[in-house]
Amino acid sequence: MAYQALYRVWRPQKFSDMVGQEIITKTLKNAIITGQTSHAYLFTGPRGTGKTSAAKIFAKALNCLNLQDGEPCNECINCQAINNGSLNDVIEIDAASNNGVEEIRDIRDKVKYAPTQAPFKVYIIDEVHMLSTGAFNALLKTLEEPPTQVVFILATTEPHKIPLTIISRTQRFDFRRIGTTGSITRMEYILEQKGYQYEAPALKVIANAAEGGMRDALSILDQTLSFGDDQVTLANALLVTGAVKQSLLNEYVTAVLAEDVPTSLQVLESILQEGKDAHRFIEDLISYIRDLLLANQAPDMVTVTPDEVFVTLSKQVTPDYAYNVINVLNDVQQQLRFTTHPDVYLEVLTVKLASLNLQTDTLVVPASTKTKPQVDKPNISTAVAAKIEQPSDEAAITANKQHVSAAKTADSQPLVAPPIEAARNIPISSGPIAPVAKNTLTGKVAFDGQSVFDILHVATKAALRAIEDNYADLLNMLSVVEMAKLNQAKPVAASPNGIVLAFNQPYIHRLAQQDETLQNNILQNLNRLTGETPMVVLITDDQWNQLRNSYVNQYKEKIAFTDMTVPQLSELAVETQPPVDKPVSMAVEIPSEPVKIDEPELITQAKALFGDIVTIENN
Repeated sequence: MAYQALYRVWRPQKFSDMVGQEIITKTLKNAIITGQTSHAYLFTGPRGTGKTSAAKIFAKALNCLNLQDGEPCNECINCQAINNGSLNDVIEIDAASNNGVEEIRDIRDKVKYAPTQAPFKVYIIDEVHMLSTGAFNALLKTLEEPPTQVVFILATTEPHKIPLTIISRTQRFDFRRIGTTGSITRMEYILEQKGYQYEAPALKVIANAAEGGMRDALSILDQTLSFGDDQVTLANALLVTGAVKQSLLNEYVTAVLAEDVPTSLQVLESILQEGKDAHRFIEDLISYIRDLLLANQAPDMVTVTPDEVFVTLSKQVTPDYAYNVINVLNDVQQQLRFTTHPDVYLEVLTVKLASLNLQTDTLVVPASTKTKPQVDKPNISTAVAAKIEQPSDEAAITANKQHVSAAKTADSQPLVAPPIEAARNIPISSGPIAPVAKNTLTGKVAFDGQSVFDILHVATKAALRAIEDNYADLLNMLSVVEMAKLNQAKPVAASPNGIVLAFNQPYIHRLAQQDETLQNNILQNLNRLTGETPMVVLITDDQWNQLRNSYVNQYKEKIAFTDMTVPQLSELAVETQPPVDKPVSMAVEIPSEPVKIDEPELITQAKALFGDIVTIENN
């Protein structure tokens, strides 16, 4: 006889042979024993969980001549005929290829005839959700009131596609995924019966790869036996399933916990060079982190082999850290579904994981930001804090702690009365008026602190909102690789002529700083979206905090903008960046000293510009 696949040879022939469906098998057996069988059943569940097998066993039990405690004997004429597929009273129909109205009408016409050989005529309709609407309507009346000796068994993996009128006329049984333990036990039994040698960890790998399907598990086992000359070893199982070796996962997680980005990327590269699938790598890594989490909480639930490296890592990983890592992995897993460059996402993921701090369970913050001054303390002007933390588009006229509040004007454009030339330096518009020539900051990408100061000096909330609204469109206009890089940055400040983008990963910032194509595409796409080409400053989060806090402190001390000192950027900046105090390319024209106007004159000029809408507030 020709060779048959394991899942066909070892298909369950009795209810007791089924794995992981104890509740369903017990219910069906009791119904047969007590004679309380229904006229229609609906078996639903994932593939390979035993729906069709249970339907055939139930058909045998209904027609068995030597029933034994609800189980078919598999020896009588009817049982053997059903096993051979020669019993005319048990009809198995594939709805995927017989889904028309005519096929169902044929069933409706034949169902009224009595069984010829067995006590019951059983119709098993597999993948019933594939029937057309007309076919379901044709089946409805027959399904509701079939002849006494007829039983319908409908099987499907997608019950939501079946009309509710059909479901309500059946007894529904939901088959669940088979657990890892059940799959391993069944495979051990089969291998022992066949006399094959096997390694227990290999069966665990196969069971995990099957994802709860017994048929899939036996198919993978069959492949492994063929690959390993009738031996099931861990190495062969890993190769057949494409799973990542535990030793590589040990190396990867060890490097990530040590915040060693180069080593982490090297291990990732070796994993990908072995041909491992990116989705499978993420799944294995999630399972590995889950085992590290459970190693101290519930050791019996750990699925990997707890070697020395694993035990050491489990003592280092805190629950909060494991939660954060799993959340990050889950996000990347969703993103991988829509990309053709999974390697890039895995590299970005590796850099991000290596930046998770074990102690704080948050992204690592360099030391320079841990002692940064708080800009929301009471001793700092509210107007100043609002201007820097979230650039405001509300006018703030400050003189001896008195503020003039004016109505907002369109797009934060300065409103200047032509006769009053000195008013150009008074911040009384809906956005701060800066002594900067229009469009002098446009059309380039910068990386220096002076550029950030120039943007902060004229920043408005409206400008920041505008770039935030267009940022998603900007990302979508880039290539996949460029999108992966810029996705690690966000707008933190903006003016009518400039934008500041802060990267949460210094490594990604370094790549963006060296990628001239990305920089040009950013400028071109911003022009398409907004009609303008603003200057774009690329910095890291650490550098942004450093520059912002310096600007706040100097503003609080009432230091003129032209006299402000720009701090040196942190060492996270790329070494190739030209060290300059004030870039030559910055076309900023700032008067040496703004015009000083005492309080009464200030208020007088404000009223001249805005009229009766001006109100005086003393804060």
